[in-house]
Amino acid sequence: MAVEAFVGIGSNVEPEQRVRQAVKLLRERFGAIRLSPVYRNAAVGFEGDDFLNLVAAFETALDVDALNAALDEIELACGRERGAARFTPRTMDLDLLLYGDRVSAAPVKLPRPEILKYAFVLKPLADLVPDRRHPGTDSTYAELWARYPGGKSGIDVVCLLGM
Repeated sequence: MAVEAFVGIGSNVEPEQRVRQAVKLLRERFGAIRLSPVYRNAAVGFEGDDFLNLVAAFETALDVDALNAALDEIELACGRERGAARFTPRTMDLDLLLYGDRVSAAPVKLPRPEILKYAFVLKPLADLVPDRRHPGTDSTYAELWARYPGGKSGIDVVCLLGM
């Protein structure tokens, strides 16, 4: 049975090239995907170049573990090196944000807590699925974005053609 998965995509090392590469690899692996607008935002938690962030949605029959393994493979294909500190530059960061309406603490925390914490995660979700309800709060993503406490000016829409 297929489930709709939502994946956060982020890069601040050659970000235009890396984001295009990740989207291409996601399409090759999962078929049709829907994309939010791409946002540029400052690095969070460290000094570094700006990130490009967006959210991709697609149907998958993979379970959470297999999906995370597939995302890890795509990260590696995009130049990601494992073992780096958490708050450092990234060639590619793919984070499973939502897996259907699943709420879980393991093997991965779903929905991903960063959805409610960072504008660069919440805003693309609000753009992509404004009327979908966050499984942990039962508010829509549009409602969550309207109530987002701060930092809305810290992200800017970027147009990446050819995706």
